[in-house]
Amino acid sequence: MRIAKEGYPFIIAASALMLLAMAAGWEWGALGFGLLMAAFLGFFRDPKRVPPQGNRLILSPADGKLLRVAEREDQEPSAERGTRLTIFLSPLDVHINRAPIQGRVEEIAYRKGRFFAAYREKSSENESNSLKIVDPNGDQVRVVQIAGFLARRIVCYAKPGDRLESGQKFGLIMFGSRVDLLLPASARIDVVEGQRVRGGETIIGRFP
Repeated sequence: MRIAKEGYPFIIAASALMLLAMAAGWEWGALGFGLLMAAFLGFFRDPKRVPPQGNRLILSPADGKLLRVAEREDQEPSAERGTRLTIFLSPLDVHINRAPIQGRVEEIAYRKGRFFAAYREKSSENESNSLKIVDPNGDQVRVVQIAGFLARRIVCYAKPGDRLESGQKFGLIMFGSRVDLLLPASARIDVVEGQRVRGGETIIGRFP
């Protein structure tokens, strides 16, 4: 099982504490730290994903439950109308984030914020990191990594100017979070609220 590199400090620390507890004869402590180590292994797992083949597909950027599919309500009056899809990632979900389309990263915008529970509507005020990706045909999407109540660190590997393949890893969010996918009105949506999605594999929709 592959593990995201960000998880190794947590896994090593929990392992060391488990060994110390075992050496001290503290069985319950050893069990507790062992369970914590297993939880970190599960949280930071990085399973292989095979993106589906097809033209103009838009893939899920994250694993989790699709909480909302609604009309975009961007703050900028000039923003294009379209659809916002909200994916909630529980601590049990894979937290690797993946590019929904092939394209160039035109813009990355980080914003400080609050730490409301990720499943609440107010979590739109939380700390976030937004990527604007434009495909070779000029169609664009925006992926927003949003920290949750437990999540206190957003990781983004991509930089402006990078070219991403569909389904390619570009970051992760630690310990429970939310990912929003903002699509233009031209995109057809193929998912419904309440549906479980898998990053890099579930087809969210497609461009015409």
